[in-house]
Amino acid sequence: MKFAERMSRLGTETAFEVLVKARALEAQGRDIVHMEIGEPDFDTPANIVEAGVKALRSGKTHYVPSAGIPEFKQAIADYIAGTRHVEVDPDLVVVTPGGKPIMFFVILALAEAGDEVIYPNPGFPIYESVINFAGAKPVPIQLREERDFSFDVAELRDKVTDKTTLIILNSPQNPTGGVLSKEDLKAIAEIAVERDIPVLSDEIYDNMVYDGEFASVASFPGMSPAERTIILNGHSKTYAMTGWRLGYGVMPAELASQVARLMTNSNSCTAAFTQWAGTEALTGSQEGSKKMMAAFKERRGVIVKGLNEIPNLRCVMPKGAFYAFPNITETGMSSQAVADYLLNEAGVAVLSGTSFGKYGEGFIRLSYATSIENINKALNRISDAVAKL
Repeated sequence: MKFAERMSRLGTETAFEVLVKARALEAQGRDIVHMEIGEPDFDTPANIVEAGVKALRSGKTHYVPSAGIPEFKQAIADYIAGTRHVEVDPDLVVVTPGGKPIMFFVILALAEAGDEVIYPNPGFPIYESVINFAGAKPVPIQLREERDFSFDVAELRDKVTDKTTLIILNSPQNPTGGVLSKEDLKAIAEIAVERDIPVLSDEIYDNMVYDGEFASVASFPGMSPAERTIILNGHSKTYAMTGWRLGYGVMPAELASQVARLMTNSNSCTAAFTQWAGTEALTGSQEGSKKMMAAFKERRGVIVKGLNEIPNLRCVMPKGAFYAFPNITETGMSSQAVADYLLNEAGVAVLSGTSFGKYGEGFIRLSYATSIENINKALNRISDAVAKL
């Protein structure tokens, strides 16, 4: 079978590959602590589950509009308007099965051969994958440890050219846990407005800011979703709904219509019952989500303290998300070698920093979306393993 050339430009998400390796070791009787997958270890809050069940039992099992059901789109518009302090019409909302389709569709709609797309590195690997798949040129901007994994706005300005068709932001960030400051977001907004460049702002971790308040580039003059910000969000992280596959984008109306057409051509629509559950998530009780966020903050303190007590490791305190991104350069090993060593010798599944781009060399990523008991078990195993190097 001969594959199209573009398939060679499509990357992957290493977390799922490491999960397969870890499961294979478990099948051999090994005890593995899983810190590779970015997935809340909590169940979906009961009120959301009940809303989904009610929808199924009441016949919400048929096709719905490609861009989403009106009730859910209105709930999303109200949520974004209230938290970003901008006006949002429901027509700017497109609902998708998970957040990745928004990345995929927006990049396909805006970038083509000869265009350049600026994206964070280390960053979520699908950004670079889809930029390459679209035939555009990926232009990485480095997230720097010494800046708490923010980037230099002056460097961003230098990277913008007449070929720049899109800037991608992610705050709070995967894999670093970094958060862009309001000052940096304001400067980024000024560059985007000055050069008339749309910004894809991945805000999937917007409810996981532990120090200060969440801020969006969409809140600055000229950057509302009606103008040039595409907000990517979803329910996977905040509401522990990874398996429900529920995401959305909020974007300029002309782009929303194009993304809706891509939905029609690919998925037809997002499952109806998940959208009714998603409506309850945004409009119903937030107690379940708040308990999860409090638990993540407690776990953050435990894992960062523990990592910094291990010789030859150091870890910046993440300001958001649920990832620790320790520096492992003093071990003298590459990121991939350390990740392989910890899995095979210590029984701890982590990801190499290079899974998130070339600037991830010298780091590994650990998800602390697991119990404190598991975190302490992992820390003890990592400490013992590193001491043997």
